[in-house]
Amino acid sequence: MCGICGMRTTDIVPDLDLLARMTATLSHRGPDGAGYYRDSQVALGHARLSIIDLAGGTQPMTNEDGTVWVTFNGEIFNYIELTRELQSRGHTFRTRSDTEVIVHAWEEWGLDCFTRFNGQWAVAIWDRRTRDLVLSRDPFGILPLHFTRVRGRVLFASDIRSLFCDAEVPREFDPDGFAETLTFWSTVAPRTAFTGVRQVEPGTSVVFGEGADYTHRYWEHAYPAETADTRSDIDTSAEQLREALIDATRLRFERSDVPVAAYLSGGIDSAVTAAIITRYTDAQLRTYSLRFSEGEYDEGSFQHAVSRDLGTDHQEITVSGSDIAAVFPDVVRHTQTPILRAGPAPMFLLSRLVHDSGHKVVVTGEGSDEMLAGYDIFREAAVRRFWARQPESAVRGRAVELLYPWMQRSPNQAPAFARSFFARNLDPDDPLMSHRPRWDSTATLQGMLTADFAARIGADPVDGIRERMPSASGSWHPLSRAQWLEHSTLLPGYVLSSQGDRMLMAHSIEGRFPFLDPNVARIAAQLPPRHKLMGLDEKHVLKRAFADIVPSPVLNRPKQPYRAPDASSFFGSGTPDWLIDVLAPDAVREAGVFQPEIVRKLVEKCERARGRTIGNADNMRLLAVLSTQLLYRDMIADKHVAAGKPPILVRVRDELDRLGTHE
Repeated sequence: MCGICGMRTTDIVPDLDLLARMTATLSHRGPDGAGYYRDSQVALGHARLSIIDLAGGTQPMTNEDGTVWVTFNGEIFNYIELTRELQSRGHTFRTRSDTEVIVHAWEEWGLDCFTRFNGQWAVAIWDRRTRDLVLSRDPFGILPLHFTRVRGRVLFASDIRSLFCDAEVPREFDPDGFAETLTFWSTVAPRTAFTGVRQVEPGTSVVFGEGADYTHRYWEHAYPAETADTRSDIDTSAEQLREALIDATRLRFERSDVPVAAYLSGGIDSAVTAAIITRYTDAQLRTYSLRFSEGEYDEGSFQHAVSRDLGTDHQEITVSGSDIAAVFPDVVRHTQTPILRAGPAPMFLLSRLVHDSGHKVVVTGEGSDEMLAGYDIFREAAVRRFWARQPESAVRGRAVELLYPWMQRSPNQAPAFARSFFARNLDPDDPLMSHRPRWDSTATLQGMLTADFAARIGADPVDGIRERMPSASGSWHPLSRAQWLEHSTLLPGYVLSSQGDRMLMAHSIEGRFPFLDPNVARIAAQLPPRHKLMGLDEKHVLKRAFADIVPSPVLNRPKQPYRAPDASSFFGSGTPDWLIDVLAPDAVREAGVFQPEIVRKLVEKCERARGRTIGNADNMRLLAVLSTQLLYRDMIADKHVAAGKPPILVRVRDELDRLGTHE
């Protein structure tokens, strides 16, 4: 993967110095080279991480006559098949790269080309024939792509920090973006945490033309009506899923000109992808795992079981709370958005291990929980629906005690409180019922906002999500609606970004996600809901599909979500100096987001408890404040965002030289 940036102007020549500074901020995404294209209206920049066609894949890339230009971040995994099809239609290729497929696919199919790609991408296309600048993002939002408008110019980049290289781009927090984050754990595209900075929505293309701009949606995650024929047997479903996932994993492992490794989390998802690689390819697989010094979070025994069973060459890193605290400022510098959990920090350390070990690409199991109903929130919704049919039933109400068995404070430890909590908004006709408890609980964090900042929040973000639900969603099974909500909020905004791409690319590592293959996604969406969540057995069809190649201790283990120590990381064994600085009352007051007195009391509470006995809400409060204060310090207060000396951009083509035009 790579980093991309650029600009479209209307009345001035694109500024090459600005483009160089924008590209400099992307060096972590593309350390292997940098290039640019420029004409009188557009400049395209590219920082390259070379994965496919190491010699011939230089970008920006053009067609034969220089009328279509592309700067591209990602991979088109079916590029070989598309190359053959495009050659049969008369297109001539000069490289073996997947980037050139985009160029010719655009010539052949225009906006419809994105429906033909099996991959993950953030791409900018400049069509000189129509004077259209097109930004497009993959169906699930695996890769980032931001843009903003200032004084008639459009700027775009993989990172928000790159946009801030232009001093005319305002730097201020967006209250509506914070309202979304303090509800859904992340902003929801196209919004970001910064005023005026937007992101391309997953599954869409944004066209900046000579006239009006417009958005084209090429992908919508959809499910069959609840009344549809779902009589297929579980074995048929398992076989369909197995075939699609084997193909998707092999495609992502084999389509690379550099070695590909894999993550092992200790759960079934990464065990499946690693098992497919070892069984269906000839490779000696290198695997990497993340462990914790605190046993509550550690999954090392399951990771070792998978590695031994598959015979992988395995490496691991063990992370402590102090390790998390030490790298947290760097983590937030890469997330470029507030975060409510410390989970991204260990992933940052894991990707550093991969980089230091000489790998550039890893296959991971992300996306399985969303596709196949693996999260506890889906089990929780099923229990609450069961209870909602007879809300007065004490017996049905006790079903909530079956939830979250991995938690130290699980519902069965405080059944009365659990029944009171999960009984809220127990309305089976509410399309958002599955997520209400989580969202309502997180939204309480908004009580920390200053009066001025809170007053600038517009509509309730939950109302916005309800309005965005597809019109057909009313006919879906409740589990399908819950999956759509997860796809639209947590997956792209947090799992694939703050905890995914941003932590991988902090150390120039590309992640590949077989469960987010479009064919796997389509099959998963069409599966009968009971095959995904059978009773309270999550991902049942996946377990059945791969029971022969996944070790039984992993296959049959209780679900344990990935977690990391939050407040205890910062107060358990000494408080880092940077924390004292960013949480000082004057610093909090200057940022203007949170009330200094509330922050002071929260810090005192964490200090007394050393971060260990505080509740879930206070953990999120602390992380929200910490990450926001770091963002303010590094991206708003600090006006020097460019990362070091601008690189020497290789001139792929500069039309201004040819035309004799000068700045």
